[in-house]
Amino acid sequence: MQRPQLAHTLADALPELAHEEPGTQFENPQLVALNEPLAQELGLDVAWLKSDDGLKFLSGGYGGHAMAYAAHQFGQFVPLLGDGRALLLGDIAGREIQLKGSGLTAFSRPGTDGVGAIGPMLREHLVSSFMHAVGVPTTRSLAVLATGGTVIRQNGAVPGGIVVRVAASHLRVGSVQYAATQSEALTQKVVEASGFNDAEDMLRTVTRRQFDLVAHWMRLGFVHGVMNTDNVALSGETIDYGPCAFTERFDGSASFSSIDRQGRYAFGNQPNIIAWNMARLAEALYPLLGADTVDEYVKTVQAEWDTAWQRWIGDDHEGLNAAADITTYNREHGINGEPGPIFIPRNQMLQDAIDAAELHGDYTRYHELLAAVSDPYNEKAGPEWMARPEGQLPYVTFCGT
Repeated sequence: MQRPQLAHTLADALPELAHEEPGTQFENPQLVALNEPLAQELGLDVAWLKSDDGLKFLSGGYGGHAMAYAAHQFGQFVPLLGDGRALLLGDIAGREIQLKGSGLTAFSRPGTDGVGAIGPMLREHLVSSFMHAVGVPTTRSLAVLATGGTVIRQNGAVPGGIVVRVAASHLRVGSVQYAATQSEALTQKVVEASGFNDAEDMLRTVTRRQFDLVAHWMRLGFVHGVMNTDNVALSGETIDYGPCAFTERFDGSASFSSIDRQGRYAFGNQPNIIAWNMARLAEALYPLLGADTVDEYVKTVQAEWDTAWQRWIGDDHEGLNAAADITTYNREHGINGEPGPIFIPRNQMLQDAIDAAELHGDYTRYHELLAAVSDPYNEKAGPEWMARPEGQLPYVTFCGT
């Protein structure tokens, strides 16, 4: 069995954004979760991925690239952020493979360790599996590995972890913002590398994708938790599941992220925030667009949002507002004429499963919940209690990735 030959399409197209990294050699990486169907979709040999050489590949031992990008973080512009603990391995079968938590890079901030705790990696693997299963555009998780070492987080010393993320593209609004700080020519290169016809096509298409995505989140009660512009993918896929959670009630003030102290990214603020983020994309593209194009775009924003809202919420708004549990409501009334999911990653049960794995090395509950939410319309995919509402209990998530 041989290591797969990945292309480096993004790094080759945008060398100005790519920094080659040697990767980190972890002494004893271990698989704790592997998405075998996704591996097969990518043409990867499952048996090889489980071998010592496969584990070295999945933990970044063969190196890759860290990508530069900027961001508005909680409303404040940071001109250079970049992959501080992420490594883009390359692409295969039209999908990019990136590691999170695989060690320090050229973009790591002072005082950081470049690695992640196992708990947030398990969260991303499970929640992204659920989102894919219910048809939400999303990055996916190929695997989660324990690094063999420990990291210090809010729970003290816990196992280090890596999530192997798969995406159509890791270019994001922050990538365009970074390019705009460098030159008009680089901004144009990012537009071309993203596969859009021109800057106007990028702005309108990304807006349409993101409005539809966020309206779909709202229908499910999903709270992203950290909608900074570097966490808004041009592909329209949900990206970065750090402090995400689910609200059981259609409660606009629902906010669970430990780092969102002002509730900027609360559940009910997500529509306004995605529109704000699209305005930042328009600003970055402004030299390529011109005033007239931007003015015309602004006139269409409300209509685009109304279309997305009507698709996913529509006339059910009052029912959702009154529902004691969004998932139960969706199960009884359906979504767009389709049945709603039976199982979702409810906050407390997911946290209990993560705690058992992270603190005690017991993955039994985690794998049971993963099986249920990966087949969420099948009532036999998990025990009956996993489908019950928990109530809107106090809950805090930590980014950790």
